[in-house]
Amino acid sequence: MGISPASVLRIWHAFGLQPWRTETFKISPDPFLIDKVSDVVGLYLAPPANAAVFAVDEKPQIQALQRTAPVLPMIPGVPERRSFDYVRHGTVDPFAALNTATGKVISKLSAQHRAVDFRDFLDEIDRQTDKGLAVHVICDNLSAHKAPVVHRWLLAHPRFQLHFTPTYSPWINQVERWFAELERRCLERGVFCSLEDLKTALEDWIKVRNDQARPFKWTKTADQILDRICRYCDRISEPGH
Repeated sequence: MGISPASVLRIWHAFGLQPWRTETFKISPDPFLIDKVSDVVGLYLAPPANAAVFAVDEKPQIQALQRTAPVLPMIPGVPERRSFDYVRHGTVDPFAALNTATGKVISKLSAQHRAVDFRDFLDEIDRQTDKGLAVHVICDNLSAHKAPVVHRWLLAHPRFQLHFTPTYSPWINQVERWFAELERRCLERGVFCSLEDLKTALEDWIKVRNDQARPFKWTKTADQILDRICRYCDRISEPGH
């Protein structure tokens, strides 16, 4: 086109264009997408009276990684640097139940995330929640959450009710935002010389976070979310795609 690379760069900057970027997407094929979005968002925006609402999930296989060299801090013109190799001292699976009204988290560290481990975590939520409250638990469609051992536990604890998010839709579970903070503030730059070091770091961070807890504010209604999904589906169904 007879335009210099510098001119192209100026045009991109002027209009905020970033043609090198790519992103992934997944449209949920869940046949009950509308019902589940309405159910979960309703718990966020209009929680039932005399009830506690928990967004629950687990983050499997967090590794206790020890870098083979110390992390080098950033200096002018040079980013922070870490050695690419490491020693792995084991893994741990934290369970978290985010109280959507207070922002506080009930947590439990486990060696695995089997159905019996999820059941034991429900026991922990039961112990730490006022007995006079109904308990609504938002969780994903992991098979461990629907196993017979969990079903039997729910029958024995009628005040608990599980609400499942749509398939491939972790973005609707508020605890995922909490796990993002855990990753960024506790794990991303962490160096753990043992599994115990990792567990201590997780427990300490969760305690500090709970002491300063504030709830996340959900702003979109179910209709707004579904309308945006529909608009996006219309766009990617056009001839250009």
